[in-house]
Amino acid sequence: MRAQQLTDVVTHHGEGICWDPGVSRLRLVDVFEGDLLTLDGDRVASRLDVGAVVGAWRPRSAGGVVVATDDRFVLLDRAGAVEWTSPSLFGPGRRMNDGGCDRQGRFYCGSMSLDAITGQGTLWRLDPDRTVSPAMTDLTIPNGLVWSEDGTVAFHVDTPRGTADALEHDAGTGRLAHRRPVARVSGGHPDGMALDAHEGLWVAMWGGSSVHRYSLDGDLTAVVEVGAAQVSSCAFGGPGDTHLYITTSRQGLGDSEDPAAGAVFCVDVDVEGAPVATYGA
Repeated sequence: MRAQQLTDVVTHHGEGICWDPGVSRLRLVDVFEGDLLTLDGDRVASRLDVGAVVGAWRPRSAGGVVVATDDRFVLLDRAGAVEWTSPSLFGPGRRMNDGGCDRQGRFYCGSMSLDAITGQGTLWRLDPDRTVSPAMTDLTIPNGLVWSEDGTVAFHVDTPRGTADALEHDAGTGRLAHRRPVARVSGGHPDGMALDAHEGLWVAMWGGSSVHRYSLDGDLTAVVEVGAAQVSSCAFGGPGDTHLYITTSRQGLGDSEDPAAGAVFCVDVDVEGAPVATYGA
């Protein structure tokens, strides 16, 4: 399969794409611009500045969105106004990266050091009652967090490991434990991830110009070619929920390099996406 370019170059470092059912639109982040973008088809309908850096976002069940920006969590209302912010979670030299919600409505996001120092990353959990706690430590570049449809397993990427991993998830407490590799990837570095309705893991391949689908047995079952090298995240949405939307990045590139990098791509993969959970407040 080959993805088609959906938008012009709309981000420097596009990440965190996800469908927002509250507005029936795709949203994504431009990490180092600190912007949350909303797409209307192939164009940017709005661009909201939410901080110096924004790593991830998810829809809220109450309307609006939750974002992980700079060094904290922020709740935005339907109009994009700040409703609440958490205290700072860490000091200088680190930033928020990727995240997602469990089936109980908790929002998790990983932080990393700016220099991607081994073991300096933490996965933070924001509960619906607005309490924040560390959910996992000793990470490096936390990425690609999705849950099985029954909520008992979380799938996660810590990019330098070169694997998509599974963790047992305690629905009552949000605790994650017993990490094990599901798939070992090659041809790029694993980044963002999406789950389909048949428990296939679609992994964005940074530096690999592609998205790979892996079964839970670890088999590579499909490849989507993308017209930019630094493929950063992917998500299901659109007609029949079978369209896979893909973000790309211009990070570290010169003006004339990889001209489509920073655009959003799309491909119909003929399989439905698994439901994406929202933040429960």
